[in-house]
Amino acid sequence: MARILVAEDEPSVRSFITRALQGAGHEVGSVGDGSEALEALAQARQAGRPHDLLLTDILMPVMDGVSLALLAARDAPSLRIMLMTGYSDQRERAHGLDAIIHDILLKPFTLDELVTRIQAVLEGA
Repeated sequence: MARILVAEDEPSVRSFITRALQGAGHEVGSVGDGSEALEALAQARQAGRPHDLLLTDILMPVMDGVSLALLAARDAPSLRIMLMTGYSDQRERAHGLDAIIHDILLKPFTLDELVTRIQAVLEGA
């Protein structure tokens, strides 16, 4: 079981992902934007219960997923980070971030694909 934080501004997508990952046995928290995610990550670290993985949408209000990933990796270098997007052109924004981004998941995705890809990232594949 891993501690996962989901940052997704679409409530229905955030709920789907959260339920799917909880069903796979993970402890999952979720927030609606990058700023909230950065705060949740910091609070968890300060409480001695850091997250193992951050799954974040690229396009979000307040702070986007790429900015979030850069700040999260700076603050917690061992955190595994996955991006997701519904826009293939947004993948280009993550170009050059291979050192901190472990995978990019294109929407729409299936429940099986989500769980499989999360597990691969957690296992370091």
